[in-house]
Amino acid sequence: MWSKRARHNRRLSPGHVLDVKLRSNQVRAARTRFAFVAITVGVGTVFGLYLLWRTGEWSLNEFVYENPAFAIQQVEVQTDGIIAPEQLRRWSGVKPGANLIALDLAAVKRNLELVPTIDTVSIERILPRTLKIQVAERQPVAQVIMPHMLASGGVGVTVFQLDENGNVMQPLDPRLSVVPVSQLNYQLPAITGMNLFELQAGHRLESTHVLAALRLIAAFDHSPMAGLVDLHSVDVSAPGVVLVTTGQGGQVTFALDNLDQQLQRWRQIYDWGHSAGRAIASLDLAVGNNVPVTWTLASVLPPFNAQSVKPLHSRRKNV
Repeated sequence: MWSKRARHNRRLSPGHVLDVKLRSNQVRAARTRFAFVAITVGVGTVFGLYLLWRTGEWSLNEFVYENPAFAIQQVEVQTDGIIAPEQLRRWSGVKPGANLIALDLAAVKRNLELVPTIDTVSIERILPRTLKIQVAERQPVAQVIMPHMLASGGVGVTVFQLDENGNVMQPLDPRLSVVPVSQLNYQLPAITGMNLFELQAGHRLESTHVLAALRLIAAFDHSPMAGLVDLHSVDVSAPGVVLVTTGQGGQVTFALDNLDQQLQRWRQIYDWGHSAGRAIASLDLAVGNNVPVTWTLASVLPPFNAQSVKPLHSRRKNV
């Protein structure tokens, strides 16, 4: 039995070993061919994609980004304020002949919105050669006068303007305006009693009292009191209230909220005094009931000057 097993093993072992070696060589060869094919396909795919990308980039540059057919010939500017269109074009940074398609609209928008007197900007491409810019300017409703020492030893003043939302700006240089200088010299109500160190062009004030004063000034232009008196200044130094001084010398105290209702009450009290030939010397509208009021003869007060009311900007067409 042992001899049969030995003969059997001797008969199978050489062929089996040879068959195993042959199969191993075939597997290695197949793997090598597969790896070669995979590498070739991968390299070919990468090269094809690179070639396609370079071809697309060349095509875009040749037919779009460097195509003189898209060179900007006209920059249309529309503003609702008084800034000269040519100045807006300069601030935009758009160069004549620049490619309209390649132009970075976000950068143009950012250039303009960095100007404190500009609120919002919208930009539109009008193919093939026109760029349209629409600007909304901030409308000043009040001013703050800040004194400072001059190098000569005297005292000068710096004027800041505030819009209804508390954005700080400096008055527009008359040379940059399309409105005559004589029309720019309107008198804005002055904010007094605030922290002057907070004033910085391009920043927004957060003071509750200052924001209430600005809302009051903006609401006054559309209130029943508009055209009867003018606002000379608003003091924001007292806690919980703002104190208005009119151009006729009256003083009116307002709470920080419900401004429209307080303006209505002011008109009712004004009408009652006017019918009696009296004018308000002081009035405390922050008090809910039994409003404290002191009177003076209307004849001794200076008349209301309608020219002191600031003109409203009107939207201008494309220029």
